[in-house]
Amino acid sequence: MTNDLIAKAAIDRRMAEIITPVIEDLGYELVRVRLMGGKTHTLQIMAERPEGGIEVDDCARISTAVSAVLDVEDPITDQYTLEVSSPGIDRPLTRLKDFEMFEGYEAKIETSEMIDGRKRFKGVLAGVEDNEILINLDEGTIGLEFDWLADAKLVLTDELIKEMLRQRKAAGVIDEDEFDEIETETDTGSEED
Repeated sequence: MTNDLIAKAAIDRRMAEIITPVIEDLGYELVRVRLMGGKTHTLQIMAERPEGGIEVDDCARISTAVSAVLDVEDPITDQYTLEVSSPGIDRPLTRLKDFEMFEGYEAKIETSEMIDGRKRFKGVLAGVEDNEILINLDEGTIGLEFDWLADAKLVLTDELIKEMLRQRKAAGVIDEDEFDEIETETDTGSEED
């Protein structure tokens, strides 16, 4: 597969080659890697458990293991900061399975080439068929080849927040009281909009 949503630049792809086995050996999956410039470079790694979700302790575990490997491999010549994080609620969609997993949720998708006179699409994900991402737009459902995508991410909505809360509750990360309290805040917040 030639798609580079997980790792865009050549250096990112090299980093992915080095760190993917380390992350997978620990029982996680790489969602995205980016080496970002600035005064000091930041190597940003997004990872999660295969079933979704990741906690601070998991990020620390990944950071320690990846740091050790990068010290040996030394692929980045400049000084950099390593940042390991969760993909977040309005997460980037970088793998075909992400589009299946978040079917029914709103997403923004950008293609590398013009498709029917446009590069940006916003709509509700409608699953995957072969290597095509299906998305419901105002004008109907269209299919976009996965390899055409330049960028894709979920749109932050109340429904998405509630689903993430349900998943965290199911995983035992938050208890019933916290869940009820946050859900009430979300419901109240949406009524004020």
